[in-house]
Amino acid sequence: MTALQVFKTEQIDETLVLAPSRDLSELHLSRFEEETAAVLELVESMPAKYIVLDFAKTDYYGSTALGFFVKLWTRLRKSEGQMAFCNVSENELEILRLTKLDSLWPVCDTREEALKAVLEKPKSPPAK
Repeated sequence: MTALQVFKTEQIDETLVLAPSRDLSELHLSRFEEETAAVLELVESMPAKYIVLDFAKTDYYGSTALGFFVKLWTRLRKSEGQMAFCNVSENELEILRLTKLDSLWPVCDTREEALKAVLEKPKSPPAK
């Protein structure tokens, strides 16, 4: 597997914490694609059912990163897993709000809050 340079990973019980070490912009697209493929492979191979994305060292992510987040979410949903974000900057939060992705995943202030959030049962969709 490719050695990860963009993402620092840590496993806490059934939760995989992904912490980007720099902004996830489109400037380093080829490296980012290699890394995301390696992360997806890691998610498939480990027993992690939950993912926390910790953006403490970033201020921005682009559309390619958003696509990666959706891929992660899709894989987790197959195993009824959960995903949460934490330590997002104002820029990152605005991107989530504009794309309405903040309605899919809890956005927490701290890593500890995000770790708790992924363990909670998702709210049932409203009745039609």
